[in-house]
Amino acid sequence: MRFRDQLWQATEDLQARIRDMPFNRELAAGSLPPVVFSGYIIQDAHYLEGFARGLSLAASKAVDPQAVAQLAGSAAGAIAVERELHGHYMGLFGVSAAQFQATPVSEACDHYVSFLLRSTALGDFAEGVAALLPCFWIYHEIGQGIAREAAPENPYRAWIDTYSGEGFAEGVERMLALTDRLAAEGDEACRARMQRAFARSCWHEWHFWHSAYHQKGWQDPSVA
Repeated sequence: MRFRDQLWQATEDLQARIRDMPFNRELAAGSLPPVVFSGYIIQDAHYLEGFARGLSLAASKAVDPQAVAQLAGSAAGAIAVERELHGHYMGLFGVSAAQFQATPVSEACDHYVSFLLRSTALGDFAEGVAALLPCFWIYHEIGQGIAREAAPENPYRAWIDTYSGEGFAEGVERMLALTDRLAAEGDEACRARMQRAFARSCWHEWHFWHSAYHQKGWQDPSVA
C-alpha cells in the first residue's frame, strides 16, 4: 500500500464528513446561499496567502532542486488562484477591496494558517509537506465529486471547474508523489510525524468549511 493510501485510509471517516457536509452538498446543488459563499471566498483569500507562505517555507527546506521548484511553483499558483478565482467571485458578489481588507480573519482560518506555518517553519521537510497536502488533495477530491453532480448552470461553476480541472489534478499528483517519496526515504518516526500532520490539516479543512457555512468569525457568539 502506498503511503498516500495509508494517509487516506487513516482519515476515511473525516473525509466522508467533509464530503457530506452541508457546505459541499449545497454547493454541488447550486443552492448554497451567496452570502455564505462570499464569506467563504473572503476567508479563503486570507487563507491562501498564508498557504503560499507555508509552501515557500517548505521549499526553503527541500533537499533537491526539483522539490524547490515544485513547491515554489505551487506557492505562485496559490496566489494566482486568489487573484483570479476569488477576484471573479468578489466582483460577482460585490465585495470591494476595502470590504475584503476590513473583514478580519476568522478563527478557523487563523488556526489553520498558524498550524501550517508552524509545521513548515518548525517541523522537518517531510512533516511540512504532509501538512500542506490536504489542501491540494481534499479540494481535488471534493471538486471532482461535485463536478459529477453539478448542473452546467451551477452558479459556482468557476470554483468547480478550477478544483476538478486537469491542471489542478497535475499539481495534486506531484504533491502526492513527493509525499510518497519522502515517506519511503524516512524512518518510522518520520512517517508518524507525517501522518499526524496530515490528519490535523484534514481536521482544519473540515473546520474551515464548517465555520464558513455557519458564518463564524473569531468567536462563536453561542459560547461568548
